[in-house]
Amino acid sequence: MSEPFNTWQARFEKLRSNKLFEGVVISIIVISALVIGAKTYEETSRIEQWLLYLDVAVTVFFLVEILIRMAAERNLVSFFKKGWNVFDFLIVTASLIPMDDSEMVLLARLLRIFRVLRLVSMIPELQMLLGALVKSIPRMGYVVLLMFIIFYIYAALGSFLFHNVDEFLWGNISIAMLTLFRIATFEDWTDVMYATQEVYAWSWIYYLTFIFLTAFIFLNMMIGIVLDVMQKESAQLDFDSGEGEPAQLQALRSDVHSLKAQLDRMEAALAERNTASPPPNSPTDSAKTD
Repeated sequence: MSEPFNTWQARFEKLRSNKLFEGVVISIIVISALVIGAKTYEETSRIEQWLLYLDVAVTVFFLVEILIRMAAERNLVSFFKKGWNVFDFLIVTASLIPMDDSEMVLLARLLRIFRVLRLVSMIPELQMLLGALVKSIPRMGYVVLLMFIIFYIYAALGSFLFHNVDEFLWGNISIAMLTLFRIATFEDWTDVMYATQEVYAWSWIYYLTFIFLTAFIFLNMMIGIVLDVMQKESAQLDFDSGEGEPAQLQALRSDVHSLKAQLDRMEAALAERNTASPPPNSPTDSAKTD
């Protein structure tokens, strides 16, 4: 690899890791989001041409920025090994679709909305939160399955017991499950309860037990799963960045292993020296003296 190429690659890598450059990129992403939001107002029709120019400028900036990041890598394959780089590349590439074609303008606008997600790829803390959310989904699936069972049982009971009170809310099991979802989100659930209490005074037990299971137990289980995964992701982030207690423990383990290796080498050298030189009062020395 030629020396000029290494020099330019080092310059691009330094520019990519520059905090000021990262701040400018984040600011441009925010400006891009504001431009997309401004186009939804009818009052901006007078400056629509200026917004179009600004959108083109933002698109060109993102293209230059992604090229700088690609040039900062020692080889192009390593750039595409990172999932967030692939995501940014797809978003920037999709933004190159022209907006002057009437058939493609809707698609182009929809794709430009996703440029806001580039904030996630630029901020490690947001990456950690999103990664924790994605990794929590498989574990939350079992909680969701258990919630569905509870919803189904309560919906069946509600449709059997309360269908004569309000056919619109308890007519069948599917409608009853929608009603229970409304109750679980606390959307005027007391109105539903009071309506059934006029006929069945004990119906408050039905609602309170359902809310206790869904709003308190299952919700806390969901929160506990997410917090557990977030704690692991935060520890991994600190370890990767060389900060925090996990990185310090790893550094301490490395130092201990290094010291142990040095001690092993010293013991091996001493044992070899003792084997090579016989002790002073050995039989060989006595024979020579006689």
